Amino acid sequence: MKPFLDEEFLLQTPTAQKLYHAFAEKLPIIDYHNHLPPDQVAGNINFKNITQVWLYGDHYKWRAMRTNGIKEDFITGGKSDYEKFKKWAETVPYTMRNPLYVWTHLELRRYFDIHDLLSIKTAQSIYDNATAKLQTPEFSVQGLLQKMNVETICTTDDPTDDLHFHQQLKNEGGTVKMLPAFRADKAMNPDDLEVLNAYIDQLESVTNTSIASYEAYLSALKSRHDYFAENGCSVSDHGLEQIYAEDYTEEEIKNIFEKIRAKNSISYSENLKFRSALLFQFAIWDHEKGWVQQYHLGALRNNNARMLKQLGPDTGWDSIGDFSQARQLSKFLNRLDAEDRLAKTIIYNLNPADNELIATMVGNYNDGSVAGKVQFGSAWWFLDQKDGMTKQINALSNMGLLSKFVGMLTDSRSFLSFPRHEYFRRLLCNLFGKDVENGELPNDLELIGKIISDICYHNAKNYFNF
Repeated sequence: MKPFLDEEFLLQTPTAQKLYHAFAEKLPIIDYHNHLPPDQVAGNINFKNITQVWLYGDHYKWRAMRTNGIKEDFITGGKSDYEKFKKWAETVPYTMRNPLYVWTHLELRRYFDIHDLLSIKTAQSIYDNATAKLQTPEFSVQGLLQKMNVETICTTDDPTDDLHFHQQLKNEGGTVKMLPAFRADKAMNPDDLEVLNAYIDQLESVTNTSIASYEAYLSALKSRHDYFAENGCSVSDHGLEQIYAEDYTEEEIKNIFEKIRAKNSISYSENLKFRSALLFQFAIWDHEKGWVQQYHLGALRNNNARMLKQLGPDTGWDSIGDFSQARQLSKFLNRLDAEDRLAKTIIYNLNPADNELIATMVGNYNDGSVAGKVQFGSAWWFLDQKDGMTKQINALSNMGLLSKFVGMLTDSRSFLSFPRHEYFRRLLCNLFGKDVENGELPNDLELIGKIISDICYHNAKNYFNF
């Protein structure tokens, strides 16, 4: 019987163990998509306790606590940080076989050298131990990133953000490079015209312009795209149910924008055309600047209307959706490719039923100009666990070139989530190791080791040009 989380965790063969320790374990981390708060990175803050760094904003844990019958006061409500931590500790033993159980203990070990299993019995000692360490300089935000050998992070930033904290960190220097990513989803969402108009008003203020026409809107957004580029941005991102690629004319979009500014209702067809026009325009700008564009597809968000009203978005009420992806994605990529305006592109898929769809779709637009130009992105959100990662890796292996894959990211709001890279690397080495020992791949550890180190680090380094 193997010990829990021992040195060879997930590495089920001697070959897997050799591959991991020789070629993956010590590589730096490029985390090219996450939701870390730039102000906390630039300020290099120390969290007051483990609850603040571990439970604030982590809707993975919140969902588990709710399922365990924990009241909202102990999750996002007004209870003390220690009371919230105790409720998480009470929940953890019931998360067995959920990746949260492994992640929780992996994080306690890698950051705090705490090997006790978290439960209500150990809650006080673990809370006190971790909290005491968090007060020391080496456990500041940048210290936590340094512990995990993080080289570069890309945050997720709205076009109206001033990027002050990215500038601050660049000027002051730090142990990690922090770059912005341009995420303009709010700018193309006309579902709530009051909200969109308030956003356009904010964009007016940021750009010191008047936005009364679609041309003025594009000009203001383009100025922010340019501003992001001036501040080191080379990555964009969208979180969408599906790609929007409706046919439209420029005149139609101008008229739709006038309706939006007048707060006159628009039809469902007009909604889709407006989204399609802006999504295409953003892709054009990305190509002009040589950026990498990312599309996260398939989440059905904010399912619980009552809790959305009470707590707002991104609080744990989202799920996998069953949207039709193929035709619109093909149409969108094909239009860009036909005009020679298709930037390097990563497609992330949330519905495992669409893995093979995405794996084959990206191959349609890899034209030899760049290795792995169009990528099937890493297993995302609900799928960034053992089964989901394995299925994504296998689909990409069977239908594309896993060797050109740009690897793992955290997509997280937590500074304690970086052992997920270790989790991914171990799983990757285990899959290759099994194939070698089964005689399905040659016993050439240097060749396979290079592929593994490329997937874990070098492919991303070259693809993003960080």
